[in-house]
Amino acid sequence: MASKHFQVVEVSPRDGLQNEAVPFTTRTKVLLIEACVAAGVDRIEAVSFVHPRLVPQMADAEAVFEALSPEARSRAVGLVLNRRGLERARSAGIEEVNVVVAATEGFAEANQGTSRPALIEEAYSIIEDARSAGLRAAATISVAFGCPFDGEVDPETVVEIARTLAMAGPIEIALGDTIGAAVPPQVTNLVKLASEAINPVPVRIHLHNTRNSGIANAWAALEAGVRIFDASMGGIGGCPFAPKATGNISTEDLVWMATRSGYACNLDLAKTEPIREMLEDRLGRKVPSMVAQAGPFPAPS
Repeated sequence: MASKHFQVVEVSPRDGLQNEAVPFTTRTKVLLIEACVAAGVDRIEAVSFVHPRLVPQMADAEAVFEALSPEARSRAVGLVLNRRGLERARSAGIEEVNVVVAATEGFAEANQGTSRPALIEEAYSIIEDARSAGLRAAATISVAFGCPFDGEVDPETVVEIARTLAMAGPIEIALGDTIGAAVPPQVTNLVKLASEAINPVPVRIHLHNTRNSGIANAWAALEAGVRIFDASMGGIGGCPFAPKATGNISTEDLVWMATRSGYACNLDLAKTEPIREMLEDRLGRKVPSMVAQAGPFPAPS
């Protein structure tokens, strides 16, 4: 029987902020990450080692990581898109990296300026090299459920990419719903196919709430056996390379739904309130998360 315990990979400092026009200072990013640690988040996608011209919000990756506490550093994940990104991550001293591969040719070209086969080959090499250097390495297959440029994505294509990457020995492979195109039956089907293909490598899932199906998809993933979820405090985020790809699923909404349903995680919802306040103060607007606005039920005593 599958464990009822699940893990959140908090992505608000990276995927959450990268799509925001309001600039966040290095200090504010560090405060956000440390607050996530204090709330009990197990792993945090803290920085992205990408070219600052492409994602200006992530230009201070090294400075952010250097300013973190030892505990936050031990939980930090760095996103890398190419070999240069891996070199920067290693030089910074980060212990875990996540490399991204597009499931379609259209997104590979728009997001990373290359072909899908080239991305797969480079990702495989990056995972191997990261492991050789003593780093933990994971992979995310973006637009696994639908692409803004190529439309529908064949599940078998995604499974074949996952099967290839699994041979490099990653700690997990994520299925990314980059534009929020998935519905629960799709999630159930692809999780099942991918889990069977890459076992014993775990499946992680990265969901967006663009069309308000994110939490329903998270439930489908939980019931299908997924125990590692990317989520973002307040539900902020998106992808600057995918038109209208709005926020990630909210960490608060995911944790409330799952724990209320009998699942368990290490995150303390009561400790997320200061994070919501910080984000709303900096962004100048309410965050999308439903639980962040309404509060959990029953209310903490």
